[in-house]
Amino acid sequence: MPLKDLIAPFYVWKRAFEKPYTSTKPIEERPGAASYRGFHTNDLELCIGCGTCETICQNEAIDMVPVPGIKTKPGDSGLRPMIDNGRCCWCALCVDICTTGSLAMSNQYIWVSTDSDSFRFIPGTGEKPWDNSELGYRRDPEYQLLRLERPDMEMLEPEQGVQSFMEIVKGYSAEQARKEADRCVDCGICIATCPAHMDIPEYIKAVRDGDFETGLRLLYRTNPLPATCGRICTHRCEEVCAVGHMGDPLAIRWLKRYICDQVPAAEYADILRDEFPANGRKVAIVGAGPGGLSAAYYLTKLGYAVALYEAHEKAGGMLRYGVPSYRLPYAQLDKDIDYILSLGATIHYNTRIGREVAFSEVMEEYDAVFFSTGLTEPYGLGVEGENHPRVLSGLQVLEDVTHDRDPGVGMRVAVIGGGNVAMDAARVSRRLGAEVTLLYRRRIEDMPADPEEIHEAQGEQVRFVTQAIPVRVEDAPAPEQVTIQWGEAEMVPDERGGRPRPVLLEDRMHTETYDSIISAIGQGGDYEFLSGEYADRVEMKRGKVVCNAHRQTGIPKLFVGGDIANTTADAISAIADGHQAAVGIDRFLTG
Repeated sequence: MPLKDLIAPFYVWKRAFEKPYTSTKPIEERPGAASYRGFHTNDLELCIGCGTCETICQNEAIDMVPVPGIKTKPGDSGLRPMIDNGRCCWCALCVDICTTGSLAMSNQYIWVSTDSDSFRFIPGTGEKPWDNSELGYRRDPEYQLLRLERPDMEMLEPEQGVQSFMEIVKGYSAEQARKEADRCVDCGICIATCPAHMDIPEYIKAVRDGDFETGLRLLYRTNPLPATCGRICTHRCEEVCAVGHMGDPLAIRWLKRYICDQVPAAEYADILRDEFPANGRKVAIVGAGPGGLSAAYYLTKLGYAVALYEAHEKAGGMLRYGVPSYRLPYAQLDKDIDYILSLGATIHYNTRIGREVAFSEVMEEYDAVFFSTGLTEPYGLGVEGENHPRVLSGLQVLEDVTHDRDPGVGMRVAVIGGGNVAMDAARVSRRLGAEVTLLYRRRIEDMPADPEEIHEAQGEQVRFVTQAIPVRVEDAPAPEQVTIQWGEAEMVPDERGGRPRPVLLEDRMHTETYDSIISAIGQGGDYEFLSGEYADRVEMKRGKVVCNAHRQTGIPKLFVGGDIANTTADAISAIADGHQAAVGIDRFLTG
């Protein structure tokens, strides 16, 4: 053995007289670095419970759980992440993927407890020493695991769009659809907000996988008008999209459209394979709009013989007679309708209940009746001279265009209103060659129209005049024209906390002459067919028919849905009502 090895142990003794390197107070003397990944924090108000943190955690260290005091609401699941620090490896992927930026990590890493269960905790609840720590790990705003921008949708330029009634939106290519589907975090928050509760994450997955047959079957579970809704749905699901908190919300509506565009109508029957035994009972449906068509589909699948009564010569209701073809080509609407009718439902066209057929006859002949007749009666302007022959109804203008009739709006048009009917009437008038001014009593941000409708109308050179209140309609010097007097309005805060209300400034009046004035300030329902005992037994509230959760009215065999019974007045809500009514009717008739 070498001499060096024999004397080596003696060299250790010299260390006995040196200052030790160990820390006598490690907890006090070794704080984590400023950006250290320590125990989690969570802003419970900012968190929406989307669960992306739970999904990405490879150690299954995160569970989404309910928290007292936090309720489920649109855009918020009501759940919050619970962290199991025994499983957590402090990788911070959960922080990097958090769609709202609510989740972070403090720089504290020491936690002493004799209770092992305490190490599973919900950040943001209870009191932890690191709750208000400004140090620790947070996602860099410039660093994103998710793509935040939608692929650009190919659309006609406004100057080109106003030249015809050709569809404006061209739809996604296969590559664009896959890229957009890849942005979905599969949180499911959109499902609760969709009135029809469509399984959005699953059909988006079908787009990602290129499995359009599965996608179509998923759409039809809760929506028998998918080609239509893929174009004109109000897409409230996108308003709560988790990805939208950081960037563009997912283009859910366009992905629904993409699925339908990939499947020819001739293949629907083989893919959906809707088979059902007849049960011997009959149901009548008054109105072949989205609510009636939806009810017809689901009732037919339940085995009922369904007959629809439609006042027009074609089905679709406001989808056909209130939505211009540049937004919804009627071939796409017919694609949805034809499949529903192929299952056996029949339609009596040009048959208005209460005129051609008495409502009492329908009630006596059928085991149950569902009515969804829509809001077809336009409101008046409520000003002197509103019955002038050059004051036209927005609904009538749109119906005339659907029938290829000239509505006679002229070359200089004023549209009164701020909803979708007003936007469509204005944009239709532009396509007929008119110069259009839109007068609205409130501000642009108060308009009930879809934001994209407003944006596209502005792009098509519709002139917006806001805070403008019509006061009087008069004859113009030329008989084919009309004069309107309107006053500027001041927005006054509502003492009860509602939206500001417009107040007329009588010293700031304007007088203008147009070829026509189109009134589009809203519409109500026509309940003339509910005569006699039926009118007395059907409860009304603020112009709407009152019903229970199964869409059943005060008359047990009479059910209702659509715009006349809900406050949202959109197609997807009417479709959801029709589905609910079908289930309600089946419960009623089968006990």
